[in-house]
Amino acid sequence: MQSTGTIDPAEVAKFEAMAADWWNPDGKFKPLHMLNPTRLDYITTQIAAEYGRDLSADRPFEGLRILDIGCGGGLLCEPMARLGATIVGADAAERNIPVARIHAEQSGLTIDYRHTTAEALAAAGEQFDAVLNMEVVEHVADPLAYLTACHDLLKPGGIHICSTINRNPKSFAMAIVGAEYVMRWLPKGTHDWNKFITPDELFDLLRNAGLEPVDRKGFTFNPISWQWRLSDRDLSVNYVTASLRR
Repeated sequence: MQSTGTIDPAEVAKFEAMAADWWNPDGKFKPLHMLNPTRLDYITTQIAAEYGRDLSADRPFEGLRILDIGCGGGLLCEPMARLGATIVGADAAERNIPVARIHAEQSGLTIDYRHTTAEALAAAGEQFDAVLNMEVVEHVADPLAYLTACHDLLKPGGIHICSTINRNPKSFAMAIVGAEYVMRWLPKGTHDWNKFITPDELFDLLRNAGLEPVDRKGFTFNPISWQWRLSDRDLSVNYVTASLRR
């Protein structure tokens, strides 16, 4: 894999150390397993709306080429493949790739997993109908350069789905103190609060990267029902955006 300016080696090392635990729903990635159905609901709804696809069909994303950057163990790639998409999963953490490949094979799915970066894929001229960029931008060294590479990877009219964590006192309490120290959902030090990005900052970054933001929603956690849901108004901690390459 080529080294690029946006990769933060310390951030990659964190996820390298957790690679084998990706598919354990009660392990280090428990928060992602819990959040995944809500993430998928937003992603599939946005892609279906952009491309006029019927999600009740058997393979509604047939013919669409989708990239999942920072794919980890494949928690998003596998459902996208089941929906009929041609899916490429890319990750800068090398140890994630064999974990993802083995699980896809065990699940009978064909997914193109690669140890590479957004910049390297863009330099190679790769193009996609959709780019999934979930919980990655807060881990890179240069968010604007990274998002510019994501723009370059989209075909004209393509859709970019990006989620991250807001930067405010509540997100420090919830995403770091709560998730890492109280609930111990994540290893201590997984996130750096100073790298969190507010929704307005992310929209500015997306526009500067050449993308047109068209939607944003919050992911909110209900401790009573122990479930995540989408919110039109509460973007105070976790949130997701959709933007287009015109």
